[in-house]
Amino acid sequence: MESVQQHIAHFIAKQTVASVCCSNTEGALHCFSCYYAYDEAHEILYFKTSDDSLHMQWLYEQPYLAGTILPDKLNKLKVQGIQFRGVLLLGAEADNKAAAKAYHLRYPFALAMEGKVHSIRLDWIKMTDNTLGFGTKLVWDRIQSAVPLR
Repeated sequence: MESVQQHIAHFIAKQTVASVCCSNTEGALHCFSCYYAYDEAHEILYFKTSDDSLHMQWLYEQPYLAGTILPDKLNKLKVQGIQFRGVLLLGAEADNKAAAKAYHLRYPFALAMEGKVHSIRLDWIKMTDNTLGFGTKLVWDRIQSAVPLR
């Protein structure tokens, strides 16, 4: 039987786009969408963007973020989706070579695009998965063990 963490990881690994929200030091909010690659072993999302983008300028100041992942093909009768919170990894924590390798393996076309691959450490995830029964919520927390909610 698949654990909560494995179930969530399987879903994240199958999808391709995340919507991410960040804020600046004044508390203004900004959202962006990005292709991502998922590192299941470390619970990290890798994404590529330009350092001069508004979201990266804000994330360098304020690295905490939140986001969502929906299925690439939404089935309204079998709702599934992820809400997450995390932090942009900076400096030594952000293994940029491994991140770039994983990202470009999944999206080779991105080698032709300018930008840098960044890492989001996932700290909390809530998954809605109606394929397991209407209203099923699965929660994973980096600090605490995964706990299913109903």
